[in-house]
Amino acid sequence: MQFDIFTLFPEVFPSYLDASILFRAQEMGHLKVNIHNIRDWATDKHQVTDEPPYGGGGGMVMKPEPIFAAVEGVLGQPPVCPVILMTPQGKLLDQKGAQKLAGYDRLGIIAGHYEGIDERVREHLVTDEISIGDYVLTGGELPALILIDVLVRLIPGVLGDPMAAANDSHASGLLEYPHYTRPEDFREWKVPEILRSGHHARIDRWRRNQSLKRTLERRPELLKKFELTDEDRDFLDQLIDGGD
Repeated sequence: MQFDIFTLFPEVFPSYLDASILFRAQEMGHLKVNIHNIRDWATDKHQVTDEPPYGGGGGMVMKPEPIFAAVEGVLGQPPVCPVILMTPQGKLLDQKGAQKLAGYDRLGIIAGHYEGIDERVREHLVTDEISIGDYVLTGGELPALILIDVLVRLIPGVLGDPMAAANDSHASGLLEYPHYTRPEDFREWKVPEILRSGHHARIDRWRRNQSLKRTLERRPELLKKFELTDEDRDFLDQLIDGGD
């Protein structure tokens, strides 16, 4: 999967991209990330990429010309792939949306900055607007990295365990069950006996129940969208009625 990132601050990206799973994904050829400095497409000697907004107000607005020139210069006119703007006004990123985006071989990502971006970029260049949460950051660079991280985990072959991404919180619609590893007894806090039993069917059911329990306690609204089995409903009814 290839990402083309358009940003005013390319120096933000290498430290995260060159570590852990993202680094290994690039080494294995599953991931390619090209970072493009929007200033390189500015036509004046000072490489100006922002101007005060029409109508007054605080802050600066990113100019349309260098953004259009950068994106079309790299991705074509019209662009050969979706162009995503990272913005708090966008659709909230969730696992379902990530799975859809992971189906593309290539994505362009615009990292906005300053007060905002000229509306003509939204109207005539961007195909998708994505938010990572209902809050405002200094720029779109961190959200761009988050989007890449989320999508890379969904590429077959990136994670060592082929089922790892499927078991993540939100991947199935439920929050993930608890995990334990050695030592078996730490400060007299013991690993649940069921996980040491070797009985895989019982372990699977325990994990399913723990996911249901955790989702009920922390994100109960997710259960409204999840297709529950009769066994799931019985377990949740016991929890709600005060049982174990």
